Amino acid sequence: MHVGPTNSGKTYQALKRLEQAKTGIYAGPLRLLAHEVYTRMNAKGRVCDLVTGDERAVQENAEMRSCTVEMVPLNFDVDVAVIDEIQMIGHKERGWAWTQAFLGLKAKEIHLCGEERSVPLVRELAASMGDSLEINTYKRLSPLKTMSTSLHGDLRNLRKGDCVVVFSRLGIRAMKADIERLTRRRVAVVYGSLPPEIRAQQAKLFNEPDNDYDFLVASDAIGMGLNLAIKRIVFEAIHKYNGFRVELIEPAHLKQIAGRAGRYRTAAQTDGPLGKLDENTADSKKTLMQIPSPNVGLVTTFERRDLPLVQRAMQTELDPIMSAGILPPTIILMKFATYFPPSTSFSYILLRLHELSLKHPRYHLCTLKEQIGIADTIQHVRLSIHDRIIFCSSPCSVNQPAMAPILHAYARCVGENTSGALLDIPEIPLKVLDDGIRLDRSYMSSLENLHKAIVLYLWLSYRFAGVFVDQAMAFYVKRLVEEKIDKMLAEYSSSPAIRERIKAMRKEALRQISKLKEPFAEPDDSEVQIEVPDVPLVPEYTPVQGRVGQDSQSAGLHITEQQYGIGNLAEANTSASPP
Repeated sequence: MHVGPTNSGKTYQALKRLEQAKTGIYAGPLRLLAHEVYTRMNAKGRVCDLVTGDERAVQENAEMRSCTVEMVPLNFDVDVAVIDEIQMIGHKERGWAWTQAFLGLKAKEIHLCGEERSVPLVRELAASMGDSLEINTYKRLSPLKTMSTSLHGDLRNLRKGDCVVVFSRLGIRAMKADIERLTRRRVAVVYGSLPPEIRAQQAKLFNEPDNDYDFLVASDAIGMGLNLAIKRIVFEAIHKYNGFRVELIEPAHLKQIAGRAGRYRTAAQTDGPLGKLDENTADSKKTLMQIPSPNVGLVTTFERRDLPLVQRAMQTELDPIMSAGILPPTIILMKFATYFPPSTSFSYILLRLHELSLKHPRYHLCTLKEQIGIADTIQHVRLSIHDRIIFCSSPCSVNQPAMAPILHAYARCVGENTSGALLDIPEIPLKVLDDGIRLDRSYMSSLENLHKAIVLYLWLSYRFAGVFVDQAMAFYVKRLVEEKIDKMLAEYSSSPAIRERIKAMRKEALRQISKLKEPFAEPDDSEVQIEVPDVPLVPEYTPVQGRVGQDSQSAGLHITEQQYGIGNLAEANTSASPP
């Protein structure tokens, strides 16, 4: 195990060992990370394959394989395997993939990278298999401090090397437009669904110290270890839309993102705030005095009211991870289904299996977030149990009404063994490509729905290759849609009305947050800065008891789309979703 806080070099050490091996596998939580390792290995002369849920780049005589953790091959003998973000083994929805990789990889050495609070569970799992465990503990390579002042809502207080974290794609583009308008400086953008090539180009522009790209606006995808030379993390907000409502970010997730500040190899910095501050104000003088040396990673917020929550999160001791996630394997599901009449709803079978399962306290069954909705959507399509299991594992959210008929159409192609050619499926809204760009919500929604439909088509094309035969065309359409979305968002976010709506949404969320049962005092700018100790207190996302999100729910923080007056797309979560 390589354990320690963010920016401690633990993953770097594991990858160095992987480079030395004759054969190996890297398993990461994000497509972006899999792409990054894939590019790194090939650049070093190691022939490496890329395998994610909807993309595969396979080369002849490949010695290495970089993949998302859900796509780890369990029948592939290798010398060294690296499993990144091992604390995700306790995730309530995705934890099964880390458990499967850890217990199932056929590697002579497995290197686990993650938080120290995952050590007790991993020690138990290793002992249960009779494996030896060597633990290497790391400390941060640079100090991390939480500032005692926010930006006071003024983007002119940004400095070169700052990363503003925004939790919606529309918000990211609006923030980029606002920063460029107010500061006359260039802004790079990184978010989960950005094409890997564009993401790498944007990261390079930001990391390069001698160019005009002074700032980065990013989603919380940066929290999973992307190589970005960030000096200071600025949270635009500490709440996000989770597909159902707006909720506070959990302390573990906040700390994970915050820990990306102060990379050991940082971008060149400029002294002092970029914008002109009023020297006659006490806040301005204190802000200037509180700028530490350039090697220190800083964390703050855009709004003053968010800062106490971030300060509390950064000081929170997180509980150890108590259990590893599991899901019933396909063979168990298929056998269990034989105990029910053929007409039984597959969602009912899934729920009954979860209800009846007995498990060791060391494990927990991962929740069925989307699987039930998918199973009900395709219930009346004639499919085998095996095919239903595949569809229930697909990256599809039927909570979005436009996706249900598309999913049903794909299932019908498999069930009836009819043509799955892209142009033969009328439910796919390809006609939106012929429309000119319109600055309205319905057009944006149409583009997003088409993109999701194409991603799902590509995912299925690797599982039902004989049905979904237009993979090359799907990649081409996906690229066209991404170009339109990129252009449309750039124009859409430049509208003053849109920026005003985002500001109103932020104020409403802050008002809801203020209803928390446990009140927080306004930050005192005269306080000394809070320094995070060297112990591993900067974890990645893992559900923990007593998290802020749970507090907010008990306090009635249930802000719906209708309350915000926006559609699913406008506040779609930009975190990289599971493959």
